[in-house]
Amino acid sequence: MRIAGALLRHSAGRIGLVIIGVLTVAAVLGLLGLTPHDPLAQDRLARLQPPGGSYFMGTDLFGRDILSRLMVGVGQSFTVAFLSVGIAATAGTVLGLTAAWFGGLWDGVAMRMMDVLLAFPAILLALLIVAILEAGMATSVLAIAVVYTPIFTRVARGPALSLKTRSFVDAARTFGSSRRYILTRHLLGNLVAPLTVQFTLALAWALLTEAALSFLGLGTQPPNPSLGLMLSDSRNLMEMAPWMLIFPAAVIMLAVLGFNLLGDALRDIADPRSRRALT
Repeated sequence: MRIAGALLRHSAGRIGLVIIGVLTVAAVLGLLGLTPHDPLAQDRLARLQPPGGSYFMGTDLFGRDILSRLMVGVGQSFTVAFLSVGIAATAGTVLGLTAAWFGGLWDGVAMRMMDVLLAFPAILLALLIVAILEAGMATSVLAIAVVYTPIFTRVARGPALSLKTRSFVDAARTFGSSRRYILTRHLLGNLVAPLTVQFTLALAWALLTEAALSFLGLGTQPPNPSLGLMLSDSRNLMEMAPWMLIFPAAVIMLAVLGFNLLGDALRDIADPRSRRALT
């Protein structure tokens, strides 16, 4: 509740909350099937209808309602983004904490593996993983999770190296606290703020990566709607039916903007100097 109140007092946070809130409601309605039309139903008589009437955002080449497909597509993209970033955050945090705590050989091996992954551009590494495995939603989740795990590993490891030498950690050891308690209570507890900010920003990157994979035909497969797939379908019809491009592109832009605004607001809230200015 305190974080929600701080976000509402932050101008960028308010805008980000509104954008993500609206898109989340649309995504939930789409996943529950509460769309204006069947997103998979084809109507040849309604092909390439411009926005208006019963088709608020128009129809595509097969007469499918774009608004309904966008609602389901946002749900698909959010599902992939949250699952992949959640896996990456969990794996990266565990790797970073254990590497910082144990040090030595384990730290060296773990961080060199992360360096190898970071050496690849994110989209190229995701394409490589999807090319090796079968294209689909589950593969996209795995590929994006692998791509962003090194980032969370470094975000967790750096502060943990400093925290483990602090006096309160030495005191916990002296009083016989278990290793698990120290790692979760003292180290992880002090990493919640930077990890939360990184999680929010990573959601924006994951959305873009998922859209890129779907655009290339390696993510969500037809006829299931996806934001990237809808952009791909509009490539040859931009002049004839520009709404097929405009609406999916606008949704992607708004989603990325919303998550970035939330990330910036959370970063300001986590900074004590900025937090005092907001109170």
